[in-house]
Amino acid sequence: MTNASELKLSVLDLCPIVRGGTAADAFRNAVDLARLAERLGYERYWVAEHHNIPGVASAATAVVIGHVAAGTSTIRVGAGGIMLPNHAPLVIAEQFGTLASLHPGRIDLALGRAPGGDTATARALRRYFQEVDAFPREVRELQGYFRPATPGQAVRAIPGEGLDVPLWILGSSDFGARLAADMGLPYGFASHFAPDLLFDALAIYRASFTPSASLAEPYVMIGANAFLADTEAEAARLFSSHQQAILNLVRNRPGPLPPPVDDIETLWSPAERAAVERMTRVSVVGTPDSVRAPLQSLVKAVQPDEIIISGQIHDHAARLRSYELLMEAMRTA
Repeated sequence: MTNASELKLSVLDLCPIVRGGTAADAFRNAVDLARLAERLGYERYWVAEHHNIPGVASAATAVVIGHVAAGTSTIRVGAGGIMLPNHAPLVIAEQFGTLASLHPGRIDLALGRAPGGDTATARALRRYFQEVDAFPREVRELQGYFRPATPGQAVRAIPGEGLDVPLWILGSSDFGARLAADMGLPYGFASHFAPDLLFDALAIYRASFTPSASLAEPYVMIGANAFLADTEAEAARLFSSHQQAILNLVRNRPGPLPPPVDDIETLWSPAERAAVERMTRVSVVGTPDSVRAPLQSLVKAVQPDEIIISGQIHDHAARLRSYELLMEAMRTA
């Protein structure tokens, strides 16, 4: 049984553009947070592909990964994830082959099948939603580009072929769970914003897992939100920025990450509150002492091998402090 104090912890960064800030600020903050995560012993630092969302700066995901990897030295850096339907697999193989050549042994590539944006954005990317149906085939094509080239191979990823770029499958339903199990790949579940099928998907993945050359046993990562501070009141206040961001998505009015508020209850209707709470229920909010038991309960219930933590906090210094306090809570659990 997984022990919370021994669990691997990682960072998921959407490179938030805060209200009053810029993308340049977001990228400086990303390197700052990654360096802290490296010092604290976090396992990996992933950024996620999103498009046409005013509060998210990580659209050019491979470029951001290169920026973060160049600013750190030991922590693994990668995509959590690349939305493969938006791209030709060869292009992703070349991008991540380049990253792996520049930063050997440190680059991860997790793949999702969502577009990372709306229909209009998918069309602007020159890829279409029907491409999602090709996801398993395109994952296998991408996987092939990282293998050593065979004699007479017509198309090769240079750089890319023969490089060690670990692939992951991401998802929030049983589709990704089945594919990851069939391919013998590690699986990451997006429970930090879509937790409804968490237990069903992980049960399917574990029960149907087929060992592969890259992975002998199932490996599960789950997403969680964490908002820690030195007092309960301040942690709840920090959380309100993320709650507002999710509320704006529910209203289909995404924007920069809002500053915290003292009374979130004045901002939403009962139905909106229910929607936000459903999407954010895999979250811990409080001090190291108060979140320790919820973290232990989460680990006991899910038995993940790793938890990747998202902390959408408006104030950068408070965000750094939250990740410090989280590691403190986990290591004393």
